[in-house]
Amino acid sequence: MKYTDINTKNIEELNSLLKEKESLMFELRLKLKTMQLTNSSEIRVVRKDIARIKTALNEKRRA
Repeated sequence: MKYTDINTKNIEELNSLLKEKESLMFELRLKLKTMQLTNSSEIRVVRKDIARIKTALNEKRRA
């Protein structure tokens, strides 16, 4: 997910997207611990998406 796509959303959409990504991150970590995760790079992608969403939220809150 690109930052330009995230930046066009409003605060409510960003909050719901953040909750969705954090629950996905939790599921991926569980799969990693139980040796069910085949592509471990998914964790890195989701973690970076969460960071992008939090950056956009902070920017919108300050403006």
